Amino acid sequence: MGRESVCTAQQMRDQEILEKYRPHFLKIEYELEQALLSKVDAIAEIGRHSLLGHGKRLRPLLFILCCNLFQYQSQELYKLSVVFEYIHTASLLHDDVLDNAEVRRKRPSANRLWGNHAAVLEGDFLYSKAFSIAVNYANQAFFRKLTETTTIMAEGQVLELLHTRNWALTPKTYFDIITAKTAVLISAACACGGIISGASQQEVRLLEQFGMNMGIAFQLMDDLLDYISTEEVFGKPVGKDLREGKVTLPLIYTLSGISEQERASLQSLLAGDQLNEHTHARIMNLVKSNGALARVRREAETYTEKAAEVLDPFPDSETKENLLELNQYIIHRAF
Repeated sequence: MGRESVCTAQQMRDQEILEKYRPHFLKIEYELEQALLSKVDAIAEIGRHSLLGHGKRLRPLLFILCCNLFQYQSQELYKLSVVFEYIHTASLLHDDVLDNAEVRRKRPSANRLWGNHAAVLEGDFLYSKAFSIAVNYANQAFFRKLTETTTIMAEGQVLELLHTRNWALTPKTYFDIITAKTAVLISAACACGGIISGASQQEVRLLEQFGMNMGIAFQLMDDLLDYISTEEVFGKPVGKDLREGKVTLPLIYTLSGISEQERASLQSLLAGDQLNEHTHARIMNLVKSNGALARVRREAETYTEKAAEVLDPFPDSETKENLLELNQYIIHRAF
C-alpha cells in the first residue's frame, strides 16, 4: 500500500474517532462564531476565515471532557471552551506572520490574504476576546492559569525565534520550546476543566500533567508529520520547518547520528538564509532514511503512555475512556 493510500485510510480512522464528539464540536463551533461579533466587520471576516470550519478543536474538547470527568454541568462551559481555541488561533496568526506562511489549515493564511498588519491585529483581538470571556464566566484560579499559560507561550515563541537556524540546537532546548509553545496550552485546557469543576488541587495537577504529556506528544507528531505527510493531508506545506530554519527533533537526531565530516558539510549548506531545492531535498531524504523518525515516534508514544498513567487514579468512566482514546489518537493521526 502506497503512502497516499495509508494516509487516506488513517484520515478515515481519524474521522471515525472524532465523529463521536460531533455534538460537542457543534456547540463549540456555535460559540466560536458568537464570540467573533465585532463593530468592525473586517475583524469578524478575518476571524471566520482563521477559525471556523477548520481545526481539530482538540483544546476546547479536552476542556469539556475534563469537566465531564467530574460530572460538572453548566450553561457556560461551551462559552468557556472557546477561550482555548481563540488563544491557539491567535498564536497561529502571529506565528504565520513570523514565518511568512502562505497556507494554514488547507487554505490561504490570513497574512497572505489581508497582510501581516491585519493578521497581527486579529491575533491581538482573539487574545483579548479570550480573556474577556474568562473574566465574565470563569473564576480567579481559571483566569490565573490562563495568564500564566499565555506568558509561557510568548516566552516559547521568543525562544524559538532566538534559535532559528541554530543547527546545533540541543534536545533540551527543543523540548523547552515545544513545551512552552504547544504543550502548555493543552495542559491548561485540561487543568482548567478541573479548576472550573471544583476538583481538588491534586486532581487538577494530574489533569495538568495529562495535558502536558499529551501536548508534547502532539508536537512531536506534528514535527514528524512535517517530514512524511503531504500538503493535502497535513493542511500546510511539508518540509516547512526546515525551510524556515526551525530545528526540530527529527533533524536534531539526524545530525547527531552522522559523521562529524558529513555534519560539518551539511551545516555549511544550511548556513545561508535560504535553502536551495537540492539541499532541502537532500536533508529531507537523509532525515527519512536514518531512523530518526522512528526514534521520534517512539518518544511520542512514551509521552502518551505517561499521560495515560496519570489518569489511573481517576475512576473508570466513559469520559475517562474518551480522554484515553484521544491520547492515542494523537500519535496515530494523519494530520
